[in-house]
Amino acid sequence: MMSSGGYTTIDDNHNRNGVVSGSVSAVSDPDHVTIKFAESKLQTFPPSSESQGKIAAVFRPPSDADDSFSKPARGISDEPRSTGWMHAFTVGAYKPYFDVDTSDVLQRIRDSLFPFRGTFTENTADNPDLYGPFWICTTLIFVAAAIGTFVTYVAHELQKKEWNYDINLVTWSAGLFYGYVTLVPLGLYVILKYFSAPSGLVQLWCLYGYSLFVFIPASCLSIVPVEIFRWVIAGVAGFMSATFVALNLRTHIKSAGERWFLIVAGIFLLQLALAVVLKLYFFTITVGTN
Repeated sequence: MMSSGGYTTIDDNHNRNGVVSGSVSAVSDPDHVTIKFAESKLQTFPPSSESQGKIAAVFRPPSDADDSFSKPARGISDEPRSTGWMHAFTVGAYKPYFDVDTSDVLQRIRDSLFPFRGTFTENTADNPDLYGPFWICTTLIFVAAAIGTFVTYVAHELQKKEWNYDINLVTWSAGLFYGYVTLVPLGLYVILKYFSAPSGLVQLWCLYGYSLFVFIPASCLSIVPVEIFRWVIAGVAGFMSATFVALNLRTHIKSAGERWFLIVAGIFLLQLALAVVLKLYFFTITVGTN
């Protein structure tokens, strides 16, 4: 071991004996040993802008890097994709028309029970819905079929006649109400477009759907086994429904020219005809002779 300056150097003999090469400061205290290492040659991270071999400040992935997570997944996009007329056959095309609150549906039902206001189309112009019309029609189908069946059953029992359940009531009820609320507004849409007074098709479906609500309580009241009372109920319900549709479309249809009155009259009569069909088919008692 040799001394040089303030340090003591370990010779090669000690290296061979398993002692690590290095420099140890010479101190008087044998219990205190300080080890000094050469300056590190490792680069610090992150590298400073002044160091040699600079790395760009902006990270850029390799050209062949997988960017699957940086791109939106297929079929997922913040902006709706336009697919032309085929879009009409997708669920997403009708989703906005079912986005309504219960309070909105109840308010529109109340408006349909006050037909002389004529403000329904104005109130629903920005947000016509198909949710209410769908459930109103569906409820009316089963209510009319169920109560019609019950009325005929009671009539047969009172006269001690044999009674058979008619499953066709449900089928005809579905065809009548779903068909009416779909095809009549569609036909009116074509007519108004022909007379240069176009109206939104969804708004017409909305109007006609809510106009059928009054027939639900009317069907329930038809349980009363008095024929004249049933005719009065059917007439009042038909008049309210027809007035509701006609008054809400009158202002708009006036722009169709001189024939606007004929269009409104046709709308009114069609609603009355629906009430008559409902009464004759579902609530007219026919008791057999068996």
